[in-house]
Amino acid sequence: MTTNGAARHGHLPAQFHPACNRSAECGAYWSVLTVSRFVVQLHDATTLHFDLRLQIGGVLRSWAVPKGPSLDPAVRRLAVPVEDHSISAGDFEGVREGQSRGSGAVIIWDEGPAEIVRTEPEHVSFVVSGRKLSGGFALTRTGEHRWILVKVRDEHARPGSDVVAERPASVRSGRTWQDLAGVLTSTEQAGPPARMTGQEAEQRRRV
Repeated sequence: MTTNGAARHGHLPAQFHPACNRSAECGAYWSVLTVSRFVVQLHDATTLHFDLRLQIGGVLRSWAVPKGPSLDPAVRRLAVPVEDHSISAGDFEGVREGQSRGSGAVIIWDEGPAEIVRTEPEHVSFVVSGRKLSGGFALTRTGEHRWILVKVRDEHARPGSDVVAERPASVRSGRTWQDLAGVLTSTEQAGPPARMTGQEAEQRRRV
């Protein structure tokens, strides 16, 4: 399987290291390590946040990104590592029941092929080809439970843009998380269906 640009040429420019965002002298090339998959889910839990998941080593390695990814290379997004998830978890869209806070609504905000360029304990570089996100991204560890997600300066970068605000809906269903939460709220407010009396049931059968 090949995706935009990188896999077709077999190598990626060294600009996928964050330091190269500050330099025009990055001329070396790195090989693509793995062709895999990415998914970004938007989850209304205790706080509304995005979950970035990369398929690495048979699991979805995951980070919670409170403000969501950006296509603007000047924007730095906090990314908090969370537990690995199963591959099937990346296909979930619906309402998670039993949450003490938030509606539990989850949408698949974006997904598609991913190329893992570099994976180390404190740095992950990757290229995605999604419906909303494209091109290179880098995750760099800056603290014990703190990483920073940045967009690489490439042809897919959109300085000054806000893709999260511009395109809020699911790439699978076209629904927003509010749509899913609204369905849940309507059901809860309606309550259980009322029982019909014997007379009402008889009248309905005659209609």
